[in-house]
Amino acid sequence: MAYNIVLIEPEIPNNTGNIGRLSLASGSNLHLVKPFGFELSDKRVKRAGLDYWQHISLKIYDSIEEFFSINEGKKMAFFSSHGKETHWSIDYEDDMFLIFGKESTGLPPSIIEANKDRTYKIPLYNDHIRSLNLANAVSIVIYEGLRP
Repeated sequence: MAYNIVLIEPEIPNNTGNIGRLSLASGSNLHLVKPFGFELSDKRVKRAGLDYWQHISLKIYDSIEEFFSINEGKKMAFFSSHGKETHWSIDYEDDMFLIFGKESTGLPPSIIEANKDRTYKIPLYNDHIRSLNLANAVSIVIYEGLRP
């Protein structure tokens, strides 16, 4: 089953590199929505993705509006600590778009508000933590979807 991993305005090159590597390992496509907090040529992106970056199925969008315009009507799931349901309740489907926000602030509130019924969270079991590292969160979600 192939998924579409979407990073909206990623800020940390190492996370994006690791998620690129994950996309290749999981047979997923990677979609990056600008602006980025780094250049794709940044050596940290390439180091985290190792020498796999050239094999990644990558699509880049100039804005959030462009992403949603091009992918209108596609099945999407959004991820935020503000989600009501957990990632375990998702009905994963082939070619589904799994959408994650930037490291510092997550998804824009307008996106969460417009997609409340499709916004999910990964449960956290300690009040001293607000969120998981983005690369870890994407890994959890992708491999849950791939689970037989």
